[in-house]
Amino acid sequence: MSAELAYVSDAHDTLSPANFRRLSEFIHGYSGIKMPPAKKTMLEGRLRRRLRERRMGSFDEYCAFLFQQGGIDAEAIHLIDVVTTNKTDFFREPAHFDFLVNKALPGFQKEGRRQVQVWSSACSIGAEPYTIAMLMDDYCREHRGLDYSIFATDLCTQVLGEALIGIYPAAMIEPVPIALRERHVLVPRDGSQKVVRMAPHLRSKLSFARQNLMDAKYAAPRDLDMIFCRNLLIYFDKPTQAAVLKRLCAHLRPGGYLFLGHSETIVGVELPVRTVSGTVFQRI
Repeated sequence: MSAELAYVSDAHDTLSPANFRRLSEFIHGYSGIKMPPAKKTMLEGRLRRRLRERRMGSFDEYCAFLFQQGGIDAEAIHLIDVVTTNKTDFFREPAHFDFLVNKALPGFQKEGRRQVQVWSSACSIGAEPYTIAMLMDDYCREHRGLDYSIFATDLCTQVLGEALIGIYPAAMIEPVPIALRERHVLVPRDGSQKVVRMAPHLRSKLSFARQNLMDAKYAAPRDLDMIFCRNLLIYFDKPTQAAVLKRLCAHLRPGGYLFLGHSETIVGVELPVRTVSGTVFQRI
């Protein structure tokens, strides 16, 4: 019987308690993502793709490969790729972008800054950094003497590849105002192709890299003007949230801004920041 057929025959295989515990402990230690027992079924569903790709017939075989046969080093990135959640939209949580255009950028301009550096630290497929780029590009065109660059990172290599290419389903850009679409989004001449691509002048302003926010040191530049870390901390426990926030703040210059998701909080974490608007914080 082929490995593929063996897999099909075991399609309803489940993780043993011991294997689930080992996987959840590894995932949490590597990525900070919580994997409580309630997520066991979700984890099984996502790992089945890896079993198919590796032509393995059961979770027991896969876990033996990881933890007994030394496969974890080679498999870690692929394992984390299937585990990570990559929910994202253009102009998600628009109040942050209103603050960017109406408060942050005018403030930087008054300070006499010539170059604004931004880090989108959990960029997923790129909707967040490209949204930022559209707004900053328009602002810089209207206010000569100001330029920008965006460093975008994610733990998942698959979504980084999609972000780098900058091609999206046409329906995904519906939240983007029409005027911005006309300036920054390329539409195929063939109307049957239901995809769009970010314009070259935007793509040239972004650089992408893989970054695990659990690492003790980050590859991002220091003295950044803005850091976006939105809707990621909710997957971490409190100690991990605190450690990540402290490391992020170390890359933010005094006067720079940290943007978190609207459901996230810094309560109970001592950070060198003050609240300026909702979940926008300024480095002091």
